[in-house]
Amino acid sequence: MRSHLLNGLTAETYRRSVTEGVERVAAKLATTASPFTGVTVDGLAPRVDSVDLDQPLGDTAAALDELEEVYLRDAVYFHHPRYLAHLNCPVVIPAVVGEAVLSAVNSSLDTWDQSAGGTLIERKLIDWTNARIGLGTAADGVFTSGGTQSNLQALLLAREEAKAESYGQLRVFTSEVSHFSVKKSAKLLGLGPDAVVVVPVDHDKRMHTLALAHELERCAQDGLVPMAVVATAGTTDFGSIDPLPEIAELCAQFGVWMHVDAAYGCGLLTSLKHRDRIDGIERADSVTVDYHKSFFQPVSSSAVLVRDAATLRHATYHADYLNPRRMVQERIPNQVDKSLQTTRRFDALKLWMTLRVMGADGIGELFDEVCELAQEGWRLLAADPRYDVVVAPSLSTLVFRYIPATVTDPAEIDRANLYARKALLASGDAVVAGTTVGGRHYLKFTLLNPETTAADITAVLDLIAGHAEQYLGESLDRAS
Repeated sequence: MRSHLLNGLTAETYRRSVTEGVERVAAKLATTASPFTGVTVDGLAPRVDSVDLDQPLGDTAAALDELEEVYLRDAVYFHHPRYLAHLNCPVVIPAVVGEAVLSAVNSSLDTWDQSAGGTLIERKLIDWTNARIGLGTAADGVFTSGGTQSNLQALLLAREEAKAESYGQLRVFTSEVSHFSVKKSAKLLGLGPDAVVVVPVDHDKRMHTLALAHELERCAQDGLVPMAVVATAGTTDFGSIDPLPEIAELCAQFGVWMHVDAAYGCGLLTSLKHRDRIDGIERADSVTVDYHKSFFQPVSSSAVLVRDAATLRHATYHADYLNPRRMVQERIPNQVDKSLQTTRRFDALKLWMTLRVMGADGIGELFDEVCELAQEGWRLLAADPRYDVVVAPSLSTLVFRYIPATVTDPAEIDRANLYARKALLASGDAVVAGTTVGGRHYLKFTLLNPETTAADITAVLDLIAGHAEQYLGESLDRAS
């Protein structure tokens, strides 16, 4: 079995095996005609269940043949221009090259003696991102597994900096359309059930700053401690961006930690046209960025950034076998001193390769394209009498609802939209997401593929309308 270990003796086997895998994926990408096959759980599960993991195939080609049956054939392909659902981006080739390198070398980014150059590359990318945000020379941060972990760590730091007598006094303020990880983090951090104060949003789905001011004032009057305000630069449902300058003023006035969840909107840091949409982010105490959303990186690639590097001490623990305290005096850089994780992939390499091949402007051009496509999609929806569209896009998300001409019952319209989404997925022709607005069911395009065109949007809208009309027709037939 040593022949399967990657080392100097097996370099040629490695080259041949990886090439086989790459060729399979390349062929699949070149011939994929739709983003999904429409396979169901009941259809796919028996194939996976039939695999006997205690009986190895012993051959890479045979394993890849099997993989075609249980995964590649029915995978959801985010690179396809009619994948319009969640915050999943197509990935750039330099990042995929970086992924191949980091997987093979398998550095662990917890300590210097396991990563060396990887440690320095990650630190340089953190400095680069902080400079793009404008957090200042005392800023720092660390790569994470994703936005949820980044938000958790940011709120951990905020909790420790708040210095309340009891966690029950602490309050976190965030908008009603912010990411669920804010509430999840509060629970994980041991805060009380009333810790998260939900602030209403305006017509554009942005945090209402007058309501935030009122809640902060009430918090002080009640003898409670405002721990953090979580502003969102790119909400999951709407792509809306909270008014960051006004929120920053309120945080300064009340002495509250300001965290900006820019997991989605961080692509604007490289934008050539729309960077001003996140003005005010430079005043944050911490920021979440997900490069695997709007920097076109493979999952996972994320980071949490902080204005004051000293605050990262709240995540620091020393173990004699790993990062003893003496290493600090010896100025040995151990990234585990900043991270909630110990063993950690060298995910920073993907972004490094992307910047070295494409440059930041190249990323920004791609993100600007999808933002402009969303504006075009908004115009199409606003002009189409079949649809109600909720809000003009701040980034690249469109939330809308099919409205039939002859049916007025909101519940029946809900069912038509739910049916249309499911039918579209089952057909495999396109993949769209769904959400609720005001208790009603809506559909959602998350446009992150520069290859998607206005013609694709028009075609998918026609498909949705067709499925919804089919449902309503069948519903009328049943009623009669």
